[in-house]
Amino acid sequence: MRANLTLLALAPTVLLQAQISDDPVAVFTEHPRLFLRPERLKLLRRERERASLRWRQFETAMPGAAAPGDGGIPEPGFAAALFYQVSGDQAMGRRALRWALGEGRDLRQLALVFDWCQDLMTEAQRKELASRLQAGIAGTPSGESIAAVRGRVLAAVALYDHVPREPERELERVVRSWWLGRMAPALKAGSSVVPRADAYALYEILHALRDSTNVDLREACPAFFKDFPIEHLMSYYPAPYPAPENDYYIGATSKPGDPDLRQAALSRAAELAMVTYDTNAPSSQVLQGWLTHDLFLMRGRFGIPYEFLWANPYQPGLSYYHVPLVYYNPEFGRLFIRSNWDETAVWFGAFDGVIQLFQDGRATLLNLRIAGPPLGLEEALVCFGHETRKFQVTLDDEQAVFVVGLEPRHTYAVEVDDEEMFEAASDSGGILALTEIPRGRPIGVRLR
Repeated sequence: MRANLTLLALAPTVLLQAQISDDPVAVFTEHPRLFLRPERLKLLRRERERASLRWRQFETAMPGAAAPGDGGIPEPGFAAALFYQVSGDQAMGRRALRWALGEGRDLRQLALVFDWCQDLMTEAQRKELASRLQAGIAGTPSGESIAAVRGRVLAAVALYDHVPREPERELERVVRSWWLGRMAPALKAGSSVVPRADAYALYEILHALRDSTNVDLREACPAFFKDFPIEHLMSYYPAPYPAPENDYYIGATSKPGDPDLRQAALSRAAELAMVTYDTNAPSSQVLQGWLTHDLFLMRGRFGIPYEFLWANPYQPGLSYYHVPLVYYNPEFGRLFIRSNWDETAVWFGAFDGVIQLFQDGRATLLNLRIAGPPLGLEEALVCFGHETRKFQVTLDDEQAVFVVGLEPRHTYAVEVDDEEMFEAASDSGGILALTEIPRGRPIGVRLR
């Protein structure tokens, strides 16, 4: 059932259960050191030389050198500095510096401008921007969200050999206290401390640290990262959302109203960054197959810098049709099921205390008090146990059965017709996976 057990027929790529070194967290790379390591920068410059689709979209989205202001670019420091690094257009680099030394307040973008525009800065500009980065690293006592830590990590890496002590102390604090002391233990315990919406920010932290310090945070909780890409894929609603610039897949959410298209763009960017981080993993190869459809190539002014930065059109991919239609993660109490891989598929999700059904183009929150009979999907049967504890089911040979809406982390006695009673425990999300059920004939199941 779980993707990490049945994904394709490939030999699994397993992260080593290694410990992060006790050596100081030290930056050893030269500028540009954030994301644009030599191999990646060479690829991006080659994309410009061959006038690839992504480069042409990026070039079209950027304002001309003579245009005033930032031309409406949502993240002007990031976009202009990236354009400068790839094209050598100094006017764009100076545009990025004007933003950073003027109205710029976003620590993440300030760090990217400082790192990517080093050779354009005067000494006075370098000192001024370094001072802003130092102030950002100081942060606030409440700034422990993934996004806030991401900004400080990028600033510390960019500033590392320009200012003594502060960047090294921050990188040590992030690795030892924030990640090893707080985040990794919480993930191992099944706590949802990495929301889906924070996936991109997390992967920027991963890239920044591994590329410049050789610290791979995944080593502290390899099981989480082995499952995470497929969970990210399975938690999309099946039907694409047509936006003016391109289509998007929308991640599962309990928030009502229209989808957040900026978050949809960052969700795709997260997958592109996942593939770049571990190109040989089976999950990365499946994600690459998912990402290759041109309808979803981000063309808007917010999304295209991310699309251009992370996409690798030369990376081979595998069809996501090989991914099992059932994803179950008992550690976090999450279950995602599709009827098939078509855009018209029926989708079921139980996650973060929410139970949803996506059908006919819309997501519906299920009321477990009136949920009705078991829901049959291609590879799974879902029973609703909040009010009902008796079920009549007929299972195919390969069909899994789950009971949702139960008490979390509770042990139940399970009675099956003509079988011995056994005990089974629900997970942290109140989901119970029943594996010892006879197949091919109608049987009754009772829980107590």
